[in-house]
Amino acid sequence: MAATQEKGTTQEKGTISIHTENIFPIIKKFLYSDHEIFLRELVSNAVDATQKLKKLASLGEFTGELGDLKVEVSFDKEKKTITVSDKGIGMTGEEIKKYINQIAFSGATEFVEKFKDKTDAKDIIGKFGLGFYSAFMVSDKVEIVSRSFKVGADEAARWECDGSTEYELTPAEKAERGTDVILHINADSEEFLDEWKLKGILDKYCKFLPVEIKFGTQEKNEEDGVDEEGKPKYKSVTTDRIINNPAPLWAKSPSELKDEDYLSFYKELYPFSEEPLFWIHLNVDYPFNLTGILYFPKVKNDFEMQKNKIQLYSRQVFITDEVKDVVPDFLMMLHGVLDSPDIPLNVSRSYLQSDASVKKISAHITKKVADKLQEIFKKDRADFDKKWDDISVFVKYGIISDEKFYDKAKDFVLLKNTEGKYATLEEYKEKVKATQTDKDGNLVYIYSSDPGKQDSFIQAAKNKAYDVLVLDGVLDSHFINTLEQKLEKTQLKRVDSETADKLVDTDSKTESVLSSEEQEQVKGIFEKAINNKSFNVTVESLSPDELPVLITLSEFMRRMKDMAKLGGGGYAFMGQMPDNYAVAINGNHGIVQKILKADAEEQKIKLAKQSFDLALLSQGMLTGADLTSFIKRSVELVS
Repeated sequence: MAATQEKGTTQEKGTISIHTENIFPIIKKFLYSDHEIFLRELVSNAVDATQKLKKLASLGEFTGELGDLKVEVSFDKEKKTITVSDKGIGMTGEEIKKYINQIAFSGATEFVEKFKDKTDAKDIIGKFGLGFYSAFMVSDKVEIVSRSFKVGADEAARWECDGSTEYELTPAEKAERGTDVILHINADSEEFLDEWKLKGILDKYCKFLPVEIKFGTQEKNEEDGVDEEGKPKYKSVTTDRIINNPAPLWAKSPSELKDEDYLSFYKELYPFSEEPLFWIHLNVDYPFNLTGILYFPKVKNDFEMQKNKIQLYSRQVFITDEVKDVVPDFLMMLHGVLDSPDIPLNVSRSYLQSDASVKKISAHITKKVADKLQEIFKKDRADFDKKWDDISVFVKYGIISDEKFYDKAKDFVLLKNTEGKYATLEEYKEKVKATQTDKDGNLVYIYSSDPGKQDSFIQAAKNKAYDVLVLDGVLDSHFINTLEQKLEKTQLKRVDSETADKLVDTDSKTESVLSSEEQEQVKGIFEKAINNKSFNVTVESLSPDELPVLITLSEFMRRMKDMAKLGGGGYAFMGQMPDNYAVAINGNHGIVQKILKADAEEQKIKLAKQSFDLALLSQGMLTGADLTSFIKRSVELVS
């Protein structure tokens, strides 16, 4: 290394010693998938330098004029340069050597050794301070021209590096305090020498940085007096184009904000979305730092909605919208922003590193969401009931997947019946225990997964004074299993899993009008008419008001098949099994007497087949050629 002394400023040409291999190809290799982040890194560094100066001024360690502290991003298409300028603390030549050379390269040998054979950027820990060097992903050469804020630092310094291990440090001319980073863009990256490309990157990553970011200028119309008719005149004025909002809503105190502020900010984040139902403002400084606003959108029951709507920031710098390690899975459907400097990131800041602090933040978010829901429930129960259909997916998903969330949510989770009335778990238990407790003391909750399709079964259940719940959501099969595990001596049965008389087994029986011989005769007629081993025929003593034929699939069999469809491990074999339906013939129905009294065997079978097909039709199970035959037979019977 050679050095000369000139006016007290060192001029140097040097080589940074890296024993294994050049670090720059490693940086390019690992950060290439996020190549546009070079701008985020450089602008973030400029903002940090500005914030440091403001802090020093507040402490009395800088007594000069702060002046205009905007960070400016500019580009020159002809010279093929992009420049990021700030008026922050700046650096002396010695500080450039310290912060740009030594710190960045102090761990370089270890870095290269550890990661040269890796292909996954998630393995890179962000302790090497390599953000500035992302500039070399798009540059043939990078210059730094900087002047320190310190009294007596009369000279600026220039650092240049072409992406090799060699650098040059020389005195420079710079009148104002601060730093300019000048990128000489390489041939592969000339796409970035475009106004709208750069603006798009700044909008994405720097939208809420805490210092104003200037990118070019814009024309605005301002009032300029009135014309002869008294109408206002306007003139065109050129102003700085500020691309960010330095004081986003989440950085403010909740006490100074109104509902319209939160709704306005939501529109800023999601311009084309419906208004949210409500929101939670997070503001934690111990044992970790976390701020943010989470919005509850309206969620449709089909569960088909875009996730990745929560944006993660670190000190107002956008990091990612992949927040699955920070936000519990059941809350991934929320919208909004989270900001925490305590979330560990890799060197490119694109991937989260799971550790204890992330788990604590995730647990805290879960708690705050549960607390907010409980608060709304207690404050205005009628309003909570109105919102339930839109938030039930969140709550049920949380109950299924998170034990701690269940402990709080069990008090406000609602059950909805076919009449559109809502009840908490405790309220519902009190409502049905007198009529829906079986002979073994079990509470039986009866539910419908498709009220339109299962209406005949619902009406039969209501005729016995049973209440029927609506559980028709995509998560409800899991929710049902969770309720049975959590609620003592409680079973859930789908309304079409048994005849109404058997849904709640109380040992009470309806007398049959048929003799044993007639029951066997009826069974034989129907077995011939159905001619399908998948249908198990029995003759039951049901109310005359019940349908003549009822087709059911037992709760156990249906759940096993549902689990097989969802890939339920050891239940997969159930998916290959044929459906085994129970066919209950109502021996006390008038049609059965008509079948027995028919003269010809053929007529008996025809009437039995017609009754069976009616039951299939009511379940939506009659299709194709069978449906055509049913229609023809119906015409014959009424002709």
